[in-house]
Formats: sequence, C-alpha cells, structure tokens
Amino acid sequence: MSEPKGSEKAIAELYEIASQIYTALEKGQIPKMTLPLRTKANIKFDTRSAVWKYGKLTGARSAKKLKGALMLLRTMYVLDFIREMIDQTKSSTLREMYYISEGWDMGKFGSQDESNLLAEDLEIVTRCLREDFKLRPEESGASVMGNITFEEITRNGERRRINCADDVGDAGYTIPYNVESDKVKFVDHDAKFVLAIETGGMFDRLIENGFDDDADCILVHLKGQPSRSTRRLLKRLNEELKLPVATFTDGDPWSFRIHASVAYGAIKTAHISEFLATPTAEFVGITASDIENYELPTDKLTPRDIGALNAELSDPRFNDEFWKNEIELMLKTGKKAEQQALAKYGLDYVTDTYLPEKLAETSILH
Repeated sequence: MSEPKGSEKAIAELYEIASQIYTALEKGQIPKMTLPLRTKANIKFDTRSAVWKYGKLTGARSAKKLKGALMLLRTMYVLDFIREMIDQTKSSTLREMYYISEGWDMGKFGSQDESNLLAEDLEIVTRCLREDFKLRPEESGASVMGNITFEEITRNGERRRINCADDVGDAGYTIPYNVESDKVKFVDHDAKFVLAIETGGMFDRLIENGFDDDADCILVHLKGQPSRSTRRLLKRLNEELKLPVATFTDGDPWSFRIHASVAYGAIKTAHISEFLATPTAEFVGITASDIENYELPTDKLTPRDIGALNAELSDPRFNDEFWKNEIELMLKTGKKAEQQALAKYGLDYVTDTYLPEKLAETSILH
C-alpha cells in the first residue's frame, strides 16, 4: 500500500532539515535551525482569519552553544526515528518517544516537555502535522454519534465504512488520532449541523433522548478540553461538508475557553490554528444570562474562576459585546452552572426546550 500523502510530505521536509544541517557541517559552518520565537509577543490573534498565529519574529537554534548543539543532536535522532516509523508503518506516542531517547546517549531528552516542544518545532518548520510524523497523543479519542458515514483505513490496511448511528454502540464512534482525509473519508450524511458537547454525561443524555435524530445533527463529545484530532474533525466537517458547528458547554470561564479553542484556536497550537480552528462555531452553552433566565442551580465562583474571567475580558477571542456582557454578568453575580443543572426541569428539558431555544437564537437553523 502506498504511503499517505501527509507522510510523503513529512519525509521530504524532514530530509530537507537533515540535509541543511549536514551541508553546514560539510562546509565547516556551524549548523542551525531557524524557528519563530515562542514568546507571547510573537503570538498574535489574526483578526482576519480569527485564529492565533505566530508573528514574524524568529530565532536560530545554533550549535554554537552547548544547549543548541544538544537540541540539534536530538533533532537528528528524532528525524531518523520518524523516518524509521514511517518506513515500518508504525506509530509512537509522545511519551514513548521520550523514553526511546534514553538509548540516544547524549541525545536523550532531559524531560518530556523537551521532546514535546521538539515535536512542535518540527511541525512549525515543516508545516506538517505531528500525525504525519506518526506521533500520537496519550489521550483516547472522543466520540461521534449521528447519521454520517466514514470510510477509514483499518489496521490491516483495508477500507471499511462505518455509520456513526447504525454501526456503533451507545458510546458512538471513537475518533482516531489521525483524522486526515487519507485516513478518514466522509462518505455521506443527512445532518444539518454539528453539536460539540463538553461533558460525557450530557453527550450520553442527548444520545439517550435521540437528539441526533430529532434535530438531524451530528453529536461530537469534546471530552473536556478537546484533543487536536477532535478539533481537526470539527474543522473538516465544517469546511468540507459545509456543516455549521455549535458548542454546548458548562457555564464557567474554563468552558468558555473550550469554546474559544474550538472556534479560534489556542496559543499552544498557534502554529497549526489554520488546521484546527473553526472560526464560525457558535456558542449555545450555559451563559450567565441562562443562569438567571432559566433559574438554574449554581455554584459560587472561586478566586481562580474570577481571575480567569478577568483575564478573558482582555482576551481577543472574547472581544465582542456578547462575551463582554456575559463575562461581566458572571463576575457580578458570582455564580457558575453546569450543563446538568438543566435536569432541574427533568431529563427531557435539555432536548425539548433548552437546546431548541438556544439554537433558534443562532444562524445555524436558518
């Protein structure tokens, strides 16, 4: 079976890095690798594309100093490790790569943070995703439920079709770590929109209530702060199938940030925001206004919650009238609420009343 296009591009780009370092050594020059600076000052919110991006400031990782020389040595080991995995059609977790480096003598990493950062560096330099490098995260995938059919490559290299309503159990279809089109293809669907849900309990509630059928939607469990593969799948569903996306979360500052990471990206993944963010995603989660209007059970904001809300007031991702009003109201009332607080009115209330009312306020069903 031929190598996927993503991995072919990754191999070519990684060979180019190795070639530049080798050429410098052959010419008696000090090898270096140029990277965007990983400073807060060099990460900008691009208002035109509505995602986080690196600026134009760059720095050089040079072998002139011992620390730089060690990182370039580790880079060469990692390049060879990735090439070997692609050749052997294997993959590795980021944690496994860290432990494998124990056999690299002076090239071993001092901590997993170092190996994780190097994987991100390679994404930045090559403009490839780490999934193209066969590097995968530790966390298990989130889930999908709804009438959409995927075609994916099995572990035996065969293609199989899976309908995310008829061919799965109550837990839904598990999102793999690599959801690129050469691994997961969209075959057909009859959905009107995608609803991304923060908690497992609410995801299960909507499935049990048949909300995916009744509302003609695809349910995606975010599993808290969503993984890269979950955000990438949401973006593909939005861009390729033209399906609007809505996020349904708890009503607290951390859940607001979950929406922001889906819609606009996160500082940590600024180098690949264009692959992960869905700027048109709309928020239908619990707001401070909902807490008052629906008279929901609440918890008191903690000092950490208050600090997070105040920080969001200066976060460009929340720089519009809706978010400023909701954040200020939450600070004023000092209250937060969970999605499950809607159960105050019964197990069907969220699907019969709350979500239909919230969705009606958006552009999603119009």
